[in-house]
Amino acid sequence: MSITRDSGSRESATPRALLPRRLVQLYAGLVLYGVSMGLMLRAELGLEPWSVLNQGISRHTGLTIGTVTIVSGALILLLWIPLRQRPGLGTVSNVVILGAVMDATLALVPQVHALAVRIPLLAFAVVLNGAATGLYISARFGPGPRDGLMTGLHLRTGRPVRLVRTCIEVTVLAVGFALGGSIGAGTVVYALAIGPMAQFFLRYFAIKGLPEPPSPVVARGTVASPERAILPE
Repeated sequence: MSITRDSGSRESATPRALLPRRLVQLYAGLVLYGVSMGLMLRAELGLEPWSVLNQGISRHTGLTIGTVTIVSGALILLLWIPLRQRPGLGTVSNVVILGAVMDATLALVPQVHALAVRIPLLAFAVVLNGAATGLYISARFGPGPRDGLMTGLHLRTGRPVRLVRTCIEVTVLAVGFALGGSIGAGTVVYALAIGPMAQFFLRYFAIKGLPEPPSPVVARGTVASPERAILPE
């Protein structure tokens, strides 16, 4: 493995040598993200905004929610064209993997009815989602299509990322609910918990040795500091 020495004369891996770890983090993160989405659905206590929309569409089309997730991700990528966003390996992988893993999780995990099981299942799913977010974003292979839409609109409009994210997710949530998607306590828990947890796991899974990116914008697939990757200032 190639190594270099930093200013403190300590040996560190070169970016090329870190590629295997980055790939492992990317795909482990995406798989776990899909699992977490499936588990949230099985908990039946409310979903995160995009899953609310996908579930609503699924109920009207007869397609599985995983299939709808894949199709909607691909359609969102089309919106990147006028926003002049460039997808990366992580972007394309996100579109394909999340929905497929979500459907597989739903096929393998049976429905649960006892609230004493559903509440811990929801808590586990939200924590797993935070860890998965930290894994795949830290790999720096590009954002998911929905994150890219958010930050692309931020770049084109000049509006704060927090405002753009809020507007998108409120709209998605409202449309999804109107279509029959599930909103509940889990939706609120996810909204409150995912930011802090994702920031924690982004720091935890940060890969040392990668060069500092030129921009803090997630949409370019480069995050200046892990704590700003989710809900940047």
